[in-house]
Amino acid sequence: MMPVLRCSLDVRRALERSEPVVALETTILSHGMPHPQNLQTAREVESIVRQAGATPATIAVLAGAVCVGLDDVQLEHVAKDPMLKLGASDLAFAVATAADGATTVGATVQCAALAGIAVFATGGIGGVHRDSAASMDVSGDLDAVATSPVAVVCAGAKAILDLPKTLQALETRGIPVVGYGTDTFPAFWSRSSGLALALRCDTPREVAKIVRAQRALGQRCGLVVANPIAERDEVPQAEMERAIDLALVQAAAAGVTGKALTPWLLDRLLALTSGRSLSANIALVRANARLAAEVAVAIAS
Repeated sequence: MMPVLRCSLDVRRALERSEPVVALETTILSHGMPHPQNLQTAREVESIVRQAGATPATIAVLAGAVCVGLDDVQLEHVAKDPMLKLGASDLAFAVATAADGATTVGATVQCAALAGIAVFATGGIGGVHRDSAASMDVSGDLDAVATSPVAVVCAGAKAILDLPKTLQALETRGIPVVGYGTDTFPAFWSRSSGLALALRCDTPREVAKIVRAQRALGQRCGLVVANPIAERDEVPQAEMERAIDLALVQAAAAGVTGKALTPWLLDRLLALTSGRSLSANIALVRANARLAAEVAVAIAS
């Protein structure tokens, strides 16, 4: 068998002792933020997870190995050097060809499940794109979460998506979506999309109980924990929608589609919001990492 999984010493020890571990993705470093903010954010997020009592496990594919837990040299490599953007469907290719790649939400939850990690923190999940009726563009994140028993702590789905259809797609796949301290689905950079959620939790312990119940029921799907960005850090939804609409028009004019679309839009939104979208992104990732660590601690205890 190929030596696919390579856990760092800290992560391996934590898993062997059934201690809390939080998985972290790397596409947000390689394709979601500019350098050096991406590297600074990665280091800060790992520190936040440690301070909350869990072990961070940042995941990437390096030289064909699924690395679960990166050292600082590896983090800098992912943040600075060009590499593949890996969805769940790309993992086998990257392993087989000894490639370097940053993992998306979908790839990260599959790797986390393979390693036995129960909680994953990210910015926002992928979903159904706004032009899906014509393009059939639906993120592989959804199917990966549907088949990986990992709790995904996020600020909802990226607001560049069709959020009502994304919520419907989550329900169709049997993925519970729990609002954390909220009754509405967050819109990533904004606290609320206005879309109602049927499920709500207000403490990490309540989230942990759902994870344990999923295990007891033999369910193999994940759980989406929708944690809204703090009010002081958000970009108001109306303002963000104007910027998104303009960025989508510009993307269509430039012929940008497929995997290139999301990073292209994020770059345009950075310019259109004078940097506020990036500040909000960093703030929500930090908050999600903290909550994910608290949930992991509650599960372990």
